[in-house]
Amino acid sequence: MIDATVREPAKLLTSRLVVSKGFVTVGVSTVLLFVVCALVAPTSVSGGAVLGMIPFAAVLAIVGLGQMLVVQQGGIDLSIPGAVSLAIVIVSHEPDGDNSRLLPAVVLALAYAIGAGLLNGFMVGRLGLNSIIATLGTNALLFGAVLGISGGTPRSTTSLLAGIAGGLTWGIPNSAFFALAALALVTVMVKRTVAGRRFEAVGANPLTARATGLRVTIHQSLAFVWAQLLFCLAGILLAGITNQPTAFQGDAYLLPAVAVVVLGGTSLLGGRGYPIATVIAALFLSQLDQFVLSLGVPYAVRTLVQAAALAIGVALYTVDWAAFRQRFIRRSPGSAPRHDYRPGTQFSTERSK
Repeated sequence: MIDATVREPAKLLTSRLVVSKGFVTVGVSTVLLFVVCALVAPTSVSGGAVLGMIPFAAVLAIVGLGQMLVVQQGGIDLSIPGAVSLAIVIVSHEPDGDNSRLLPAVVLALAYAIGAGLLNGFMVGRLGLNSIIATLGTNALLFGAVLGISGGTPRSTTSLLAGIAGGLTWGIPNSAFFALAALALVTVMVKRTVAGRRFEAVGANPLTARATGLRVTIHQSLAFVWAQLLFCLAGILLAGITNQPTAFQGDAYLLPAVAVVVLGGTSLLGGRGYPIATVIAALFLSQLDQFVLSLGVPYAVRTLVQAAALAIGVALYTVDWAAFRQRFIRRSPGSAPRHDYRPGTQFSTERSK
């Protein structure tokens, strides 16, 4: 029997290897992608193309961080389209081009986000509803608010928001700084605080966490609240990046948000999350999208590429490749016969093929 003092270091070593695997995998993939882009489609890595891609990568990174917090609790938030679209509609329709009315509109968007997060948290954490069903219902309510405010018609954003979200500082898009600030905030909260470690413990094993006295319901509910605030921030930035955003622009971020979380190494079953790897995955997926479009491939292929990236991410981190390789070697023609040694028998018997 292995002593607990031996098991614990082994467990810590395993967790560090998982972190290294997720970060290194997506980091190396991103570097290789840029190399391939430079060789095959140089226009996709030109200065103008990269400056045009970074703002949307920043928005995707912020949305991905919000989705990561929910996934850490073993759930998934499908209200991203409605949350992002509602934030866009509020900050573009309520000010109606008046810069002095932008701040109240931002406050109103944040209030809607907190309300949606509390609703999701109550349904999932308190009522025990499946997160997919609960967030789909919330998404419908959010789109109802979108139609009620906008009437389905777009409206130009204010010049102040366009300068803040769509402007440049030291030659770098301002949206990238917002994404880095969100990354720093999430990383510190989850990785450097006692509440963050408890948050990850609840996501890894809710039953054990409840037995040790942790407030499982509160942690699960707050995950949805923080996620909605990040979705709201992404929507506000998107409203400033695009001059005349549509009322349904958030629809494009549902599948990519899940894809970047999975590509970053966060398990869909909950537990540890990897914010830095998630942000790098957002950069990878945004550049991959731009690379595909630069090749002249139809725009509809974009969704297929995102789905393929999601499937590859799931396969990388969930399939036991060592066991698969052993099974393949054992079944391949000409492989050495394997013998079973059973207690109480003198000779081994060849496994039937």
